[in-house]
Formats: sequence, C-alpha cells, structure tokens
Amino acid sequence: MDKPAIRVLGIAESFDRSLNKNSIMAGVVMRSDFVVDGLAMAKCTVGGMDATDAVISLYRKLGRTDINAIILSGCVISWYNVVDLNAVYESIGLPLVCITYEESKGIRDFFIKNFPDDWQFRVEVYEKNGARHEVKLRTGYKVFIRCLGIELDAGRRLLDKFTLHGRIPEPIRLSKLIARQTMRFMFS
Repeated sequence: MDKPAIRVLGIAESFDRSLNKNSIMAGVVMRSDFVVDGLAMAKCTVGGMDATDAVISLYRKLGRTDINAIILSGCVISWYNVVDLNAVYESIGLPLVCITYEESKGIRDFFIKNFPDDWQFRVEVYEKNGARHEVKLRTGYKVFIRCLGIELDAGRRLLDKFTLHGRIPEPIRLSKLIARQTMRFMFS
C-alpha cells in the first residue's frame, strides 16, 4: 500500500426508502494520482441482506486485476443491509478498509426493532465484522475503520493517500455522488 502508484476501488451507496426498494451502489476505481479509470454499478435491497453479494458482484463486473485495495463506505448500508466484510475479503482477496464517520453506541436494538424475524442473523454478521478502530487522518479528522488483509496503520495510511481534505476519501466521495445522482435520475 505504500507504493507511490496504486489503485483502489471505492464503494458507496445511496437509497431512498420512499422512492424504491433498491439501493444504488457505485464503485470507482481511482489511482493514487486521483485519476479515475473505472466505474461499476450494482444494486441491493433496501432492508435486505444482499449487500455482500452486491459488493462482490460490483467488483467482478470490473474484470480488473490491477486494483490493490477496496475502501468501503460502511458495513451497514441500505437501511440495515449488513455487508459481511469477511465474506467480501475471502471472495475478492484484496485488502479491505471499511470506513465510517460517527461514534455509535451500538446497532443491536435497531435490528431487533426493525427486523424481528432475522435480527439475530444481522447481529451475527455485524459482530463477525469485528470492532471499529478510531484513527486520525493527516487532515486532522477522526474516522472509524475496520481492516481486513491490511494492518490498522497501513489502512490509515491508505486512507491518507486518497483523502485530499476533510475525512472522506476521494474514491468514496465520488462513488457516493454517482450513486446519489443515479438514484435521483432513475427513481424520482
């Protein structure tokens, strides 16, 4: 990850429960000089449990062998659709950094309240993802990350390499913009 020229796949999603039952997921391949040289899209079910498959599908659609790591915006997306980070890592085989931005007192009660039929499965997948670790980026902002296939400090350095300002890495920022605009275009 410390090579001067690397590529990452940044993945983010957007959804609006009032507009559609699907979430739009966008993945942007970005070089460390901030040149974008790839884009893929996928969708997953709002409130479903298919986000893991969507992330893996999105990566496979690219058909790339030159991506060095994946940066994922959150592991609970699309209204409690939990990404199994271990399954993504095992399937794709690339270092994975999952980033979030806020402290949390836990999500278990939300799973119980909103998904009485399968809340235990959601909790199990979520807890298997492991603990989040607070890190401070070179921009001075704190974020929370989970790292698979990469040490915590190397994960922080990877985020530093792709974060120009603030706390959102550019591949994530761009993926989120694409997903949000696609959602608005398709469903409003």
